[in-house]
Amino acid sequence: MKKITVGYAFCGSFCTLAKSVAALKALKTPELEIIPIFSEIVWKTDTRFYKSEELKKEVTQICGNPIIHDIPSAEPIGPKNLLDAIIVAPCTGNTASKIALGITDTAVTMAVKASLRNNTPVVIAIATNDALGASAKNIGLLQNTKNIFFVPYAQDDPIGKNNSLVCDFTKIPETFKNALDGKQLQPMLIK
Repeated sequence: MKKITVGYAFCGSFCTLAKSVAALKALKTPELEIIPIFSEIVWKTDTRFYKSEELKKEVTQICGNPIIHDIPSAEPIGPKNLLDAIIVAPCTGNTASKIALGITDTAVTMAVKASLRNNTPVVIAIATNDALGASAKNIGLLQNTKNIFFVPYAQDDPIGKNNSLVCDFTKIPETFKNALDGKQLQPMLIK
């Protein structure tokens, strides 16, 4: 049986990075080769949630592979067909909108473009404060795009942040397995 190679991309929803790292650990199996990918902002930014160097070290230890963090390093993913799938976790509204509109200006959007080019699954783990606002139309476009699958999500704080959506990071492995079979995990909207 062929080993599956998946890209695991981190974007700048910094408050959800710990949940994404936990999902990455849950996803790791001997049958899965994981290539980590960081947006440039995650690569270089220290926050109250994670110091950049600590996150790099932890993710590299889990994956056992170096982190792709710039466009030139991500570009070969398409022509060399390096990934069987990609997971973007967390996927910000900014990144989701860029993917929907075909904008390729980060390592993550380049890797997603490559996966779509190669007709391989793209798993979106949305985490954004503007999902039901400015990013809503672009998220809607992605939900109707071939080979894009969403990790089930819900409003995380309907009163305090009424436009915010965050996925259930614990459902990333199950969503990924379904996506490999071309199926969207249901229900997509959760409580």
